[in-house]
Amino acid sequence: MTHLWVRAEQRPFEERTPLTPEGAAELIAAGIRVTVEQSSVRAIPLEGYVAAGCAIAPENSWPDAPRDAIIFGLKELPEDGTPLPHRHIMFGHAFKGQHSGRALLERFKAGGGTLYDLEYLVDEDGRRVAAFGYWAGYAGAAVALKSWAAQQAGGICPAVSTYADKDALLADLARDLDGCDAPRAIIIGALGRVGAGAADLCTAMGIDPTRWDMAETATGGPFPEILSHDIFLNCIFARPGTPVFVPQSALGADRRLSVVGDVACDPDSDYNPVPIYSAATDWAAPATRVHDTPPMDVMAIDNLPSLLPVESSTDYAAQLLPSLKTLGNLDAGVWKRAQDTYNDAMKGL
Repeated sequence: MTHLWVRAEQRPFEERTPLTPEGAAELIAAGIRVTVEQSSVRAIPLEGYVAAGCAIAPENSWPDAPRDAIIFGLKELPEDGTPLPHRHIMFGHAFKGQHSGRALLERFKAGGGTLYDLEYLVDEDGRRVAAFGYWAGYAGAAVALKSWAAQQAGGICPAVSTYADKDALLADLARDLDGCDAPRAIIIGALGRVGAGAADLCTAMGIDPTRWDMAETATGGPFPEILSHDIFLNCIFARPGTPVFVPQSALGADRRLSVVGDVACDPDSDYNPVPIYSAATDWAAPATRVHDTPPMDVMAIDNLPSLLPVESSTDYAAQLLPSLKTLGNLDAGVWKRAQDTYNDAMKGL
């Protein structure tokens, strides 16, 4: 019997889960054994998993799980250098030459395990079967608006934390924006999942954003229109050929733009379309000021969906569930493609 072991998340500020109790019940009905670790941070209560028929294990006990169990989580494992003998499903961030990613692959090599990277679970056309993009865009637009509101009050965005649901987020944001005229916002990547989330957040706050996608950026720039907005939301994944949307020269230019919400958040990439900052921001300091007069703040948090852990978990888990039901056959479909990607990455060690 296939055994799926859902571990507790160990990264700070991470309350999401890739499997809901409802999904766990469906997996059990399909003949998959499901173990769920206790968690002090998971946004979805343990009681639902108990009712679904899951076995319950102590928090962070996955290293001692049976060797045939598939360890299932979202974010990074503790970087303690220990060998990894299990099969793991997670976001490894290990296949694009990242330094920490190489260290992770070395641990898999030492332990004999396997990484099925969630980013590389794709269908026959190469499209990801599950993504957090919509909620990344939604939360990213919210924190960018909070950053702009803080500017209007003469400050910089204060620390953020998780919200019980999107209604709580919208209410908090409305308080921040109370008394402010609606800012002008532009979204690039508006036709994608990330851009759709950003646009929906703006609409919910009474803002009608300018929506650009590939057609509007095909010229390769420069794009002075971006500078005529208050807020720019970058929702395009950086890749070779991606234009530069806000160059360093924009900081000293005549501009209205004062907040960049880099939802895609790829400052280490050679293809970063917003090369005015060099490191991701975080929950304690959501925005970094890269220019003083006039101000320019960049919001670039790299785990934005965690701001809304219930909605983002429920959405993502529903997208992923059909693939999880096929775990009994790792030699076909999305799992075989993920295994091939892992094997290719291991050849580079």
